[in-house]
Amino acid sequence: MTTDTALQGKIALVAGATRGAGRAIAVQLGAAGATVYVTGRTTREHTSEVGRATETVEETAELVTEAGGTGIAVPTDHLDVEQVRSLVARIDRDHGRLDILVNDIWGGNHLLVWNTKMWDTDLGNGLRMLELGVRSHVITSSCALPLLVRNPGGLVVEVTDGTAESNRRFRENFYYDLAKNAPIRMAFTLGEDLKDAGCTAVCVTPGFLRSEEMLDAFGVREDNWRDAVAERPHFAIAESPLYVGRAVAAVAADPERARWNGQSLSSGQLAKAYGFTDADGSRPDAWAYFEEVEYGGKDAPADAYR
Repeated sequence: MTTDTALQGKIALVAGATRGAGRAIAVQLGAAGATVYVTGRTTREHTSEVGRATETVEETAELVTEAGGTGIAVPTDHLDVEQVRSLVARIDRDHGRLDILVNDIWGGNHLLVWNTKMWDTDLGNGLRMLELGVRSHVITSSCALPLLVRNPGGLVVEVTDGTAESNRRFRENFYYDLAKNAPIRMAFTLGEDLKDAGCTAVCVTPGFLRSEEMLDAFGVREDNWRDAVAERPHFAIAESPLYVGRAVAAVAADPERARWNGQSLSSGQLAKAYGFTDADGSRPDAWAYFEEVEYGGKDAPADAYR
């Protein structure tokens, strides 16, 4: 395998790397030469509340190493402050630095009921979504940033669903809306806090992500995913997790990444800026498609946005 070395010697932590975007980001950072600590709650011995035993943090670490980096799996519940402190202390002992922090912690889809009024939503489930999608990010940044800011040039990436522009529209569930808008503001405010340390914070979103969970829900695999388009036409704009992985790796390798500080960015936007593609050679821009076609009424096929 041909390996890029743009991130050789860099130390990364991808929090929430068991599957989906987090896994792909970790692997692409590894492909660029980084040492990547990957965390999550599902291991080969334990399955998290998400209920998927098919993807584990150990497997993600192995994929990072296969890609050319060094993958290190550290099972971690990011709502447990002491576990996160222990994780950061280990990185400090091992390397004395942290160059890239990716907050991709979520795991709340199983709690989500679309098109349900706030007062009709189970309060416990709603608060759990906020714990998983907001509190976990805050805990991780609070524990990890003292290590990251020791050296200038550090990068924090908040991962969410939607850009600041697209999320001006209601996300069809009160708690989901809060959970997915919070990382956008986190990146903005952390960008201000990190300026004096010479570090950068951004928020990155995939488009319509063909995660393992989404493929299973649609009854398809990555090699035949287009079979689901007949039933779900918007799936035609879907992108593989590789795409957002390449987006984050491109930002991390960019010596001028401070130009993005505090901003909310999509994989499609970053593909145009850096010239990378998805696995099939296309450059899907799902958020532009939804804004112009789904909401704007433009008569155009999804392929026009690939």
